[in-house]
Amino acid sequence: MIPVSVLDLVPVREGSGVREALVAAADYARAAEAAGYARFWVAEHHAMEGIAGGATAVTLAHIGNATSTIRIGSGGVMLPNHNPFVIAEQFGTLAALFPGRVDLGLGRAPGAGPILGQALRKNLHQAAEYFPQDVVELRALFTGEVDLPIKATPGFGAEVEMWMLGSSLFGAQLAAQLGMPYAFASHFAPAHLDEALSVYRRQFRPSARLDKPHVMVAMSVFAAETDEEAVFLASSQDQSFVRLRTGEPGKLPPPVENYRTTLPPQALAILEAMDVARAVGSPATVRDRIQRFLERTQADELIVSGSVFDHEARKRSLALTMEALKA
Repeated sequence: MIPVSVLDLVPVREGSGVREALVAAADYARAAEAAGYARFWVAEHHAMEGIAGGATAVTLAHIGNATSTIRIGSGGVMLPNHNPFVIAEQFGTLAALFPGRVDLGLGRAPGAGPILGQALRKNLHQAAEYFPQDVVELRALFTGEVDLPIKATPGFGAEVEMWMLGSSLFGAQLAAQLGMPYAFASHFAPAHLDEALSVYRRQFRPSARLDKPHVMVAMSVFAAETDEEAVFLASSQDQSFVRLRTGEPGKLPPPVENYRTTLPPQALAILEAMDVARAVGSPATVRDRIQRFLERTQADELIVSGSVFDHEARKRSLALTMEALKA
């Protein structure tokens, strides 16, 4: 079985707050570790009431301290929001605290709307244009492969596994050019999945860290004892996604029976477009959906995501998914 990992958005539930979300994230990571997942990644988002992982490195320190063996990392850090030197220090610190366990996934998107650039005092459009150079500089701050006038401490010599993230062809091309492992965000942007993987594999150039293409694909996965229960649990994320795409984001809402049947055609189409990288149902249903997706992508790793309102049901979904795949 290929390695299977977890992507957590650190959801803030209705009726709850950031502290509760962070406590739940640590408990969720422990559950993932106990079930045998390989990595636990946190995504950087900003100015979103329903997501508590904006300070990604701080959140990962909290999760690393709550676990002992599972790899922890960013899925990802949106590099245009930062400068490479600070990220090298942050993830160098994580690598010192949790040796042999730290991943650094990098993305080019800002992780929020245009107003974020004003808050960060940055021109994010311009910063995104320098993304390839910033990735090279960041890698050099860890490895010393390019002679830089300054060394990051912590950072220089740190064992940090770097990944390129993407939802379009740009990330695939850059990952191939730099010889980096590539993770595709198919759980929310599946449209370019097949083409991006083809481009990455076809254009890949070996590097000192990676001698052949290595792909991770993402899926939204909700497992329960029955198909009906899983559909019910998944309705919380469905509601959040529709609200996000229609300009009304908020905290993670409670599940709703038969939610999709209440939607107008346009909103339903938003969700159905994501179903290509989605597995919802009993263990047998989830196993079948995941196996078909992996056959299609020929991925080397899988990362699963899924925000469930009930914390215990979310942990149960993790356990059932892993049991189904091992079976």
